[in-house]
Amino acid sequence: MRLAASSVALTALLAVSTPVMATSAASSAAATTPQAAPLRGAPVSELVSRVDIPWKRFQLDNGLTVLVHEDRKVPVVAVSVWYNVGSKDEPKGSTGFAHLFEHLMFGGSENSPSSHIQTMNAAGATGLNGTTWFDRTNYFQTVPTPALDYTLYLESDRMGYLLGQVSQEVLDLQRGVVQNEKRQGDNQPYGLTYYATLEALFPEGHPYRHSTIGSMADLDAASMETVRDWFRQNYGPNNAVLVLSGDIDEAKARELSQKYFGVIARGPVHTPLQAPVPTLAAPVEQVLHDRVAQTRISRTWAVPGLNDPDSVPLSVGASVLGGLASSRLDNVLVRDEQTASSVSAGNQVFHRLGMFSYSAMVKPGADADAVARRMDEILADLIANGPTQDEIDRVVTRFASQRIQSLETANGKASVLAEGQLYSDDPDFYKKELAAYAAVTPAQVQAAMKKWLSRPVYSQIVKPGEREAYVEAAAAPSGATPTPAAPIQRVARDAAPTIGQVSNVDFPAVERAALSNGIEVVYARSTTVPVTRVALEFDAGVAADRADRLGAHTLMLNVMQEGTTTRDSKALAEAQERLGAGVSVGSSMDRTTASLSAVTTNLQPSLTLLSDVVRNPAFAPAEVERLRAQRLAALANEKTQPAAIAARALPPLIYGEGHPYNRSINGTGDEAVIRGLTRDDLVAEHARWIRPDNARLFVVSDLPLSQLRPHLEAAFGDWRAPTAAKGSKAFNAALPQTSARIVLIDRPQSPQSLIYGGQVLPVSGTDDILSLTTANTVLGTDFLSRINADLRETKGWSYGVRGSISQWRDRVPYIVNAPVQANRTGESIAALISQYDRFLGADGVTAAERERTVLGDTRGLSGSYETSSQVLGALRSNALYGRPDGYQEALAGRINALTAQQMDAAARAAIDPAKFVWVVVGDASVVKPQLDALGLPVEVRAAEAPKPAQ
Repeated sequence: MRLAASSVALTALLAVSTPVMATSAASSAAATTPQAAPLRGAPVSELVSRVDIPWKRFQLDNGLTVLVHEDRKVPVVAVSVWYNVGSKDEPKGSTGFAHLFEHLMFGGSENSPSSHIQTMNAAGATGLNGTTWFDRTNYFQTVPTPALDYTLYLESDRMGYLLGQVSQEVLDLQRGVVQNEKRQGDNQPYGLTYYATLEALFPEGHPYRHSTIGSMADLDAASMETVRDWFRQNYGPNNAVLVLSGDIDEAKARELSQKYFGVIARGPVHTPLQAPVPTLAAPVEQVLHDRVAQTRISRTWAVPGLNDPDSVPLSVGASVLGGLASSRLDNVLVRDEQTASSVSAGNQVFHRLGMFSYSAMVKPGADADAVARRMDEILADLIANGPTQDEIDRVVTRFASQRIQSLETANGKASVLAEGQLYSDDPDFYKKELAAYAAVTPAQVQAAMKKWLSRPVYSQIVKPGEREAYVEAAAAPSGATPTPAAPIQRVARDAAPTIGQVSNVDFPAVERAALSNGIEVVYARSTTVPVTRVALEFDAGVAADRADRLGAHTLMLNVMQEGTTTRDSKALAEAQERLGAGVSVGSSMDRTTASLSAVTTNLQPSLTLLSDVVRNPAFAPAEVERLRAQRLAALANEKTQPAAIAARALPPLIYGEGHPYNRSINGTGDEAVIRGLTRDDLVAEHARWIRPDNARLFVVSDLPLSQLRPHLEAAFGDWRAPTAAKGSKAFNAALPQTSARIVLIDRPQSPQSLIYGGQVLPVSGTDDILSLTTANTVLGTDFLSRINADLRETKGWSYGVRGSISQWRDRVPYIVNAPVQANRTGESIAALISQYDRFLGADGVTAAERERTVLGDTRGLSGSYETSSQVLGALRSNALYGRPDGYQEALAGRINALTAQQMDAAARAAIDPAKFVWVVVGDASVVKPQLDALGLPVEVRAAEAPKPAQ
């Protein structure tokens, strides 16, 4: 690590800044490409006027603030509790306590001692979670209306009657879980850099200087008394906001809030810590090393927080600089000069302050110092000359469109109201923020950037190399053996209310039509927000790649999105931004999809853009080379990422060499193939797969199909198939007979091991596997599944373990994903094998597990199709697996009819741990002796080193 004065003073650049100009093959080609007329959307004022969340507010005598938003479209209510305390409020020596306490809140309470996640899942909760950040801790779930009383009882029990359930054993367990969550993040490439940023940017003792996850030493020191004090000081009702959003009115909200929360005593007055915006005395440059493939350069300043008038202008400036797809940094460093593979910029806004940063991933082979200078020149030019009005309009349109789309769920609206109340004492703060975006001028953006970004900057450079030493947790945490805490006097309450009868899901009616060229249209209506979502789906996917052409299909898709015959890459990006539309092309294992999400006001020009991308890709030679270089850089990065390493290694071990599923789901492919592909190869790939006779349109919109159909016809109705033969996939390759063994991929300096194992099941995605997937909820996917309950909730060796069925159309794999602390790798595999053997033997689904799973799966159906994207996903899944339109509404009856014996039989017929191949990505010097003790064959492979991209 090196700390020194930065070699580049941005203030010096500002004094001599001139407009940034660049020329390259890409930009020269763009200049000669005839460009289509710009597409125009509705005025920003019209979009902003569509954003409205009516609310009511009242306060109980104990200080609890309650917000109510009534929306009767779906019989669900979002219950969201926000506490006005976060990691910035932690005293020295107690870092990570706010987040640790969040975990403790899910362990049950005095009058509901079971896991909160277990009880709420059985109640039909969807979107159930909790989060901690610098300024707040929140807990949220969306429940069917008949479960609202029960949910409020549990939330009030956590608020008022928690500590009697928090034992030393529970504390020690969750301490281990949180430390494994920390290891999981730290184990990623660049995973240690955020700590360095905070420590360099903020002085000793500043509330924002430490990360929310905290330090291993402070987590070790957490004792029962310190944890109790945290709860008593911060979790009173007068320090909380309760939001009820959905199928409820103010009168009912008053009644239930008083009934369940009214008796909780007011807590101490908590005033969140003030946090001044610090200014560095001089520029600071810090050089770090990590096991990464690319050098990353970043610059960061502390800036004002949410309620400061400069916050919005700074956020807009960050988007112009590096947030938009057509940003200044993108256009110069990525598109024109091609010295960076990716760039970014953003203003991370907190309550008391913010962090403005911008960064570049240096293209392998490029001069990092030159990239750093160019980054600073681009910023200096933006500050000296300001943004254009068109740039600001694109930023604001995108922001308004994203805000509209975020309000589709009851919980999305609850979060917006809670944030406004908590940080600004105004649930309508979102309207003020939108108005500020709509009114911001180039001069305001320029002035804010000049004021705050002309100060000394913190520069961080992360280079490939050996990681700095990692600070591990203590073998015997001091907080685990404190002076025994005094017993808590439990307070008995009335029994929890029962959950009423939950009605079956009312899935939207499905309609069909056909365009004049035969493309089938599958449609459903959703009127919650004025948004249209379109998925033009092709029977292709990652499985479309030939075994000797891995990566060709997804590279073709990447290049498709970077220019058409009448719009170059920059023009495409700008068009999306002007419309507030999202156009993307991607692939799953079985399907390739061109997707559109748009505010319905701008639907017609947005469909024109989608059609242009799909039908008229230019495959410009310069863009092919640029995207090839980016793909090679991505492949190099994959070799440093544990999950990507494992996802590449396992499929060929269980599928063999000839099956279309024998590759990583991300489809990035093979280096040699990517280097050898030509423009003609990509054009031919497009002709084989992206064609109207291989397509189906799925649409969910607030407009009726009769109004949509002319727009769809104009966009795609005259599209004709090319003369080239349509592509096809063959799934007849013989699968290998696998047996239990371990492939250890050595990744030195890994504080955590990733266990990634599985087999190919004797079933296909088109089979009726409901009994099997429901059984596996008990075994592998539920929070309290057998394997997660053991490795996380009993042993504390992992942040989370999952065994899942990847439901692809042909033969499906069963995959166990278990990141575990390195010194427990061997024991974890042994524990997993033991859990599978027991479940598939004499210890199958219990009556309690069946009841919990059936209730959760059926009660949660209403919340599972709350949004247009969820409805769209269901339409597509039904088509992929050959399901009838009424599948979702018939599901509850079928699940209710399942017996434990049927679930056991399905699991035992399909899953066989004796056939699991286990891939382990970890430090072989730590892990191999543990694996050798298991008695399974162990093959050791070195992690493949990243290769230069050029």
